[in-house]
Amino acid sequence: MAVDSAISSPLGPPACKKDAKALQFIEEMTRNADAVQERILAEILSRNAETEYLNRFKLNGATDRKTFKSHIPMVTYEDLQPEIKRIANGDRSPILSAHPISEFLTSSGTSAGERKLMPTIQEELDRRQLLYSLLMPVMNLYVPGLDKGKGLYFLFVKSETRTPGGLLARPVLTSYYKSEHFKTRPYDPYNVYTSPDEAILCADSFQSMYTQMLCGLLERKQVLRLGAVFASGLLRAIRFLQLNWTQLAHDIRTGTLSPKITDPAIKDRMVPILKPDPQLADFITRKCSEDNWEGILTKIWPNTKYLDVIVTGAMAQYIPTLDYYSGGLPLACTMYASSECYFGLNLNPMSKPSEVSYTIMPNMAYFEFLPHEPNANRFSSRDLPLKLVDLVDVEVGKEYELVITTYAGLYRYRVGDILRVTGFHNSAPQFHFVRRKNVLLSIDSDKTDEAELQKAMENASQLLKEFNTSVVEYTSYADTKTIPGHYVIYWELLVKDPDNSPSEEVLNQCCLEMEQSLNSVYRQGRVADNSIGPLEIRVVKNGTFEELMDYAISRGASINQYKVPRCVNFTPIMELLDSRVVSSHFSPSLPHWTPERRR
Repeated sequence: MAVDSAISSPLGPPACKKDAKALQFIEEMTRNADAVQERILAEILSRNAETEYLNRFKLNGATDRKTFKSHIPMVTYEDLQPEIKRIANGDRSPILSAHPISEFLTSSGTSAGERKLMPTIQEELDRRQLLYSLLMPVMNLYVPGLDKGKGLYFLFVKSETRTPGGLLARPVLTSYYKSEHFKTRPYDPYNVYTSPDEAILCADSFQSMYTQMLCGLLERKQVLRLGAVFASGLLRAIRFLQLNWTQLAHDIRTGTLSPKITDPAIKDRMVPILKPDPQLADFITRKCSEDNWEGILTKIWPNTKYLDVIVTGAMAQYIPTLDYYSGGLPLACTMYASSECYFGLNLNPMSKPSEVSYTIMPNMAYFEFLPHEPNANRFSSRDLPLKLVDLVDVEVGKEYELVITTYAGLYRYRVGDILRVTGFHNSAPQFHFVRRKNVLLSIDSDKTDEAELQKAMENASQLLKEFNTSVVEYTSYADTKTIPGHYVIYWELLVKDPDNSPSEEVLNQCCLEMEQSLNSVYRQGRVADNSIGPLEIRVVKNGTFEELMDYAISRGASINQYKVPRCVNFTPIMELLDSRVVSSHFSPSLPHWTPERRR
């Protein structure tokens, strides 16, 4: 029931007084976006005035925008690596931030085959918590009654390591779930999960998923929303149910926990929860044993109002599969964040995925925008002639690369996200996430660019030399019809001696060699997270890539400028390639991966 209109918000009548306060905060921040930005920059520069980095550029304590912009260069991760390495190796002097670096957040963007290390400070948890606290007040404007049930969210911690200097290095969500902010969060009827904290915090991905799924089934009628961080994660949960429903039904029928669950904290937590329920076990057996799983989510969790998953950017490829399993439930993308910084939220979370726009919250960091030009890569980050645009000065319809300055010591840092301005909420712009810059392939949190794919190709093709065989041409795509999704590489081979052509076993090894050459985020997805399936090479008939060129030219491409696309997703091209496949090969084993960082 909406509260009295005297404390209503321009966003809509809030569901309760607590929501009214949150919505009012959003209004104040977005109405005064430029003033907030000016204050944020002054705060960051003032507190970090004596850092080595700012002193290097002779800022001399200035906190105004003009001096900042004229003195501080725009940088990439590679530019900051020397400073980050010093901090990682134990240098505690104020290099980037006056406040101690509390840990590193590992970015899924890759650098030289490793996760990037993003410095953070303790108080950033407060800023992240603040943004989280705004999500449900906005959602309550669109979906009433969410306090009457629970959310089934599949949330996981991932492996963490320590740098040589002893600082933790872990993904941003692992940092949050393991923090006191999460573990001692105040009770909120709008934000109750079926998953116990003990299951979320279990590092064993099987035990964590099993327990979260079991609890979700036990409380199936209470579930009003289903979610995971990425669309791929929710599909992985569906696949897990397909593979494990018989054991889950057995546990529910007998009121006993599978012997595969050995984590003591989970076992203790499940004792009061798990009671024999033959009726529920029969229901799950009946539904899950059906051949057709279309709409399975609403069959098992009939009161689900929406799916809460990220389906923008690379995750958009999963929308048809989610629609199939959910019977077309609405897809809500609630917030926009990264390891470097949390950026903003979706003020219209029930919009279609293709229309999702995020409103940047100007209190989270200082934001600038680099007009996105196709030839921008020709310049080094320090020499780019393009002028950065302030938050309130971006133009609707134009695309920009996001550049941030944070409290934790990133200054004019290029995030690598390409955004398109769709409008404004008050004076704060709203952006549609277009894509990650230079990313070619992505299944989960992995990001493979063209240079990485090329290197992997070169390494794998070395195995063909003894057979006097070479790769004439290649392309790729991310196949998300399988769960988990996997990389598909199309190869056209030149076999100079048909009597000594590479065997199936050799081509399988080529798949594995490619995987060994890909970055650690990809390999973790394969080995530890089970979020990526074995890489596949499809060998196509000779002349296939000439046909591909002919097709492109028939659609208007210039014969002089045509280049084979290194990644394809256009249906007619995929159909052409697949119709020419002569053999398919898969990686025969897992690539090497360990959680330890390379020294």
